[in-house]
Amino acid sequence: MSRSPADPASWRPGEIVVGHVGRPHGLDGSVYLEGHGGVVPLEPGTPVRVGGRPAVIERRRGTAERPILRFDRAHDREQAAALRGQPVAVAGDRLPAVEPDEYFHVDLVGCRVEAGAQSVGEVREVLAYPANDVLDVRNGERQVLIPFAADVVLEVDVPGRLIRIREDFL
Repeated sequence: MSRSPADPASWRPGEIVVGHVGRPHGLDGSVYLEGHGGVVPLEPGTPVRVGGRPAVIERRRGTAERPILRFDRAHDREQAAALRGQPVAVAGDRLPAVEPDEYFHVDLVGCRVEAGAQSVGEVREVLAYPANDVLDVRNGERQVLIPFAADVVLEVDVPGRLIRIREDFL
């Protein structure tokens, strides 16, 4: 796969959901963060949005993949439980830089997919599977699932919002 030079500010949304508030942990308002992949550091003082409302991380424990956080909006178990299920988002510019041929799912969503001269559709979601990620590509009602693998994907041009795949794949 090839990669174009990138300016993420041109396509990346202003906010990135990094997980959802899970069950409370303890009595002080701390919660597990579910679905966090550990890519974005979540340290005390980090501004976030919980359920669309501003918040700040006051304390962090746990692991990179499954942090335990306390937000300034919850100071006991009941307040923490009230946040359960709400998305936790950070500013898009908090994502770290990527290496060549590495991509954040959020950067692939919205890219057009082409196989030769044929338009396949637009990436609506990136599904994470053990072997490789899979692009959920839609063209109206038509859905095509495309493995995001080097033997299928020929080129990824995120700034150009284009992914080219092998013509014979379809």
